[in-house]
Amino acid sequence: MLTKKQRELLILIHERMAEGDVAPSFEEMKTELGLKSKSGIHRLISGLVERGYLERLPHRARALQVKKLPEGYTPGANDHTAAAGQHKAIGSVLADIANNFEPIPLYGRIAAGTPIEAIRDEGQTVDIPPHLLAGGEHYALEVDGDSMVEAGINDHDIVIIKKVDSAENGTIVVALVDDAEVTLKTFRRSGNKIILEPENSTYEPQVYDPERVKIQGKLVSLYRTYH
Repeated sequence: MLTKKQRELLILIHERMAEGDVAPSFEEMKTELGLKSKSGIHRLISGLVERGYLERLPHRARALQVKKLPEGYTPGANDHTAAAGQHKAIGSVLADIANNFEPIPLYGRIAAGTPIEAIRDEGQTVDIPPHLLAGGEHYALEVDGDSMVEAGINDHDIVIIKKVDSAENGTIVVALVDDAEVTLKTFRRSGNKIILEPENSTYEPQVYDPERVKIQGKLVSLYRTYH
């Protein structure tokens, strides 16, 4: 029974010699099989010789002769070629995924504690998988603070916001207060007041007259990285 690398090497030698009657060099074998040194090739060839798959021929350059092929080998569909095809296919899928990412503007940091002045850097973007978006126009903000931790929103998370100008009770929104400060909170309307509620029991709700609060978007997804 051949090892995977022995099988790959045997088929590589066979197919290269079928093309030009000369076995690949040890350097080429090392590169094709992804080995770190030529000593690994020597060991593989010795194993193939011992099992009767290869024969060393004297007085010839790259003096190898294939005596028999592994079971199940089909020309044009060998393990080595299949592996290369799989790598190519995986690379193509990854490239498609990368090309399908949606760049949206990253406007800066938003307070998840007390309101802070909005920071808008129009030059920065963040690439977001399409499934994290909800149709319409979006932007991203980096969370600054811990007042939304009980909703699963942590400091330094990237929140993805869909631009809207109204919200239902219980929606997590980006709220602009007094046309100057922005905050991320749960929106509630109670009587003639707007309540921006933190999702952290150590913080107090913020109560405003309706004319002081403008909804600038609602949370649709969250993008988190670990370092």
